[in-house]
Amino acid sequence: MRFPFVLQLGLLCFLLLPFCLSGCGSKKIPSKPHISTTAKKKPRTPATQRPYVINGITYYPIPSAVGYREQGLASWYGEPFHGRRTSNGEVYNMFGPTAAHKTLPMQTMLLVRNLDNGRSTVVRVNDRGPFVRERIIDLSYTKAKELGVVARGTARVEIVALEAVEASSAPTVAVAQPAQRAQAGTARPQPAQPGQEITEPPRPAPKPKQPAPDFDRGNFFVQVGAHERIEDARIQAGKFAKLGRDVVIQQYPAAGMNLYRVLVFASNSLREAKQYEAQMRQAGYKYTLLLAR
Repeated sequence: MRFPFVLQLGLLCFLLLPFCLSGCGSKKIPSKPHISTTAKKKPRTPATQRPYVINGITYYPIPSAVGYREQGLASWYGEPFHGRRTSNGEVYNMFGPTAAHKTLPMQTMLLVRNLDNGRSTVVRVNDRGPFVRERIIDLSYTKAKELGVVARGTARVEIVALEAVEASSAPTVAVAQPAQRAQAGTARPQPAQPGQEITEPPRPAPKPKQPAPDFDRGNFFVQVGAHERIEDARIQAGKFAKLGRDVVIQQYPAAGMNLYRVLVFASNSLREAKQYEAQMRQAGYKYTLLLAR
């Protein structure tokens, strides 16, 4: 018997239906990849602690001011900076106890002593500067007046970082919890009997102080020139190499171009490096810069 075409097609679909269902049942749906949301983010470095460039010179803020001591020229700034934002976001107050430094951490407390008249004062770092050769600190108007710097504009000073008092050295008071207080009421300490020796609990040994970093030691170079052509930099570097000096040619971008600066190794001592920089200026290199690498 011949079935109509429609019936044949329906019969064929009915016979193939179990195979289609078995194939669909065995097909696996790919799972979505697991994304962990518990990963800890690294703490971001504050903007005031990141390297920055002023007039082609890169300054690297130091992480700690412990043991810091420096001598150099102090200047002061008032108008038109009064009321403007400082590097850490504060509003500059020329009558406040603040100062600017190139590399010290923000909020560092400094003792500033005028080496010419012996006056001293305390300031807090909240700004960057001064970006003038040999100047190490910019004082507010009030602090500069205390030191006798306003009339002359600059003065020879020494700055010393004041170490903060550690929290562990502050006195502490033990407070019992409610359950402990109840026990304490039933077990009060008895007074000492005559002839009985009273012993105190051993005190923890004081923590040894970490040695202060020596900021006078490092690798100090004096920049004696900056050239647009590498050939000119090599010629100048060769002159110092013939004198027995270690010389480095460093490429750096400035003013939309690549410059090649010649760095001559001065000393591992900051004091000796400053002396060598002064000798280079006397020898005719007026635009020398003292750098640490």
